[in-house]
Amino acid sequence: MTDAELIRRCDTVFPGHRARTPADLYAAMAAWCGQQGVEHDVYGAGSLIESFEDKIAALLGFEAAVFCISGTMAQVTALRLACAERGNAPAALHPTSHIFVHERSNYQLLGHFDALQVGERTRPWTAADITGVPDRLGAVGLEIPMREIGGQLSHWEELEAIKAHCKARGIHLHMDGARLWEAQAGYGRSAREIAAGFDSVYVSLYKGIGGLGGAMLAGSRAFVDRAAEWFRRQGGNVIHRSPYIVSAAMQFDARLAAMPDYFRRTELLYALLAAYPAIRVNPAKPAANMLHVHLPVSRERALAIRTELAEQHGIWLFNRVSHGVLPETSYFELYVGDNLLAVPEARLREALTLFAAALT
Repeated sequence: MTDAELIRRCDTVFPGHRARTPADLYAAMAAWCGQQGVEHDVYGAGSLIESFEDKIAALLGFEAAVFCISGTMAQVTALRLACAERGNAPAALHPTSHIFVHERSNYQLLGHFDALQVGERTRPWTAADITGVPDRLGAVGLEIPMREIGGQLSHWEELEAIKAHCKARGIHLHMDGARLWEAQAGYGRSAREIAAGFDSVYVSLYKGIGGLGGAMLAGSRAFVDRAAEWFRRQGGNVIHRSPYIVSAAMQFDARLAAMPDYFRRTELLYALLAAYPAIRVNPAKPAANMLHVHLPVSRERALAIRTELAEQHGIWLFNRVSHGVLPETSYFELYVGDNLLAVPEARLREALTLFAAALT
């Protein structure tokens, strides 16, 4: 039985949002298009996409935003333009930056920009990490929250100091805001407040929002226009972006409205996990509605436990699981969304008890 088949048989699913089949998703999109009178854009020109770009820009406090087919294209383009404007000085990135970890060295092989790994892999940036760089910097790319270390956030005071340093030195400050909407609850501040002081921000249309794919890049009108031209030069000029925009726009407001509920459910999960000391979490307290769960068993054993609980109890605990740093340990990422929100607290307690028993 495949993982997808197992998940469909489970009544209790921990990670993410409820998966919709293509037929269900496309039917919902078609109904929404009919209700809204949507017409296709043509190469990014159209009322739906332009109004949605304006909406994202306003939410983040920028002059403009533009759709990009992928966050990978959006971010390296933004950083390359910023560094080129500053004599091709390098960009400072955290060791766990998506650009380093998941993009197959595109910034190097495609000649986008030079990059420095700055800071410690296991903790978020402090201001000293940036102010201590002796080199002239063209850009600083900061992920909020930092996914690869469990969704941690730099302390607000440290973030404000980083903003002030970049402004004083003329360094372009770019945000990898793939999960920015999720960070609002952790900071207790709006996305606009968090983004204030950044020169550009990328947000995803599919991660927490649940769209088909795509991204938005926000910044000044001049910067966004230059980036849009480079998206076209790099093959990102899709004739109809409407499927991506519709799939995000039709659920965008509801997803943002649910973020506080996801965070509260994450806080509950932390409280319940405190009863099982063999299960460790990172960060120590919720910073967003995501976390890493560290287990005292090998990756192979963790997968076997997942299958056992799914088959015998209808519980699906996680999707991917990785080898831990120490022998016979493992960890998985958990994004708290609609699925866990729908689980009654009693059932959540039962699932965690069964999981902890299987681990020991």
